[in-house]
Amino acid sequence: MGWNKLIIAALLVIPSSWTKVTRLNNAIQTAEKSYAEARYEDAIRDHQLLIDEFQYSSFALDFDLGLSNHYAGKTDEAMAFYDQATQSKDKNLASFSFNQAGIILGNKKEYQAALSKFQSALIQNPLNEQARYNYELLARWLKRDEERKQQEQNKPEPSEFAKRKKAEADRLVEQFRFKDALKIMEEALAQDSTVAAYQDFMTTLKDVVEIDEK
Repeated sequence: MGWNKLIIAALLVIPSSWTKVTRLNNAIQTAEKSYAEARYEDAIRDHQLLIDEFQYSSFALDFDLGLSNHYAGKTDEAMAFYDQATQSKDKNLASFSFNQAGIILGNKKEYQAALSKFQSALIQNPLNEQARYNYELLARWLKRDEERKQQEQNKPEPSEFAKRKKAEADRLVEQFRFKDALKIMEEALAQDSTVAAYQDFMTTLKDVVEIDEK
């Protein structure tokens, strides 16, 4: 009779551990489903439940919480989780975490910081094509933006003559007489170097004229 009691006691203990594993697996599936269905607020809650109720933690979970918060518009929270996930020994996961953090910083117009994140993503995984694209695109844009700023600083102040000629050209553009408008500006530039202040306008006119003549 004593052995029977011991067996029954053992059977009462074992299922409790099985139940916890089953509940954990169900919670993981629920979190995955809510994210897959783009219910990001639910995904945040479901992923957070894994931490609060099951003490479940991993860098992959940090990344998932980063994505859920990111797409829910909670970028500060997303950054915190991405930063944690960048510490993963899984270089691919760390790379994608750096890339996502860079996207957030880029959208905040913190361009140099974003560029650094994209660079870190490539250091972790040189084959991360998304990070490479983001890095190269932002690097080129920053270079062009710097060049544009320098051009703006070096632009001459247009004289009254230059302003009058620009106004004449604007009236011709309103009549779709782009070639005539360009001619006025080019002739004015030959007479007055400050007409160069409208170089962007003249370049656009040249492009339109070339297209019209094809």
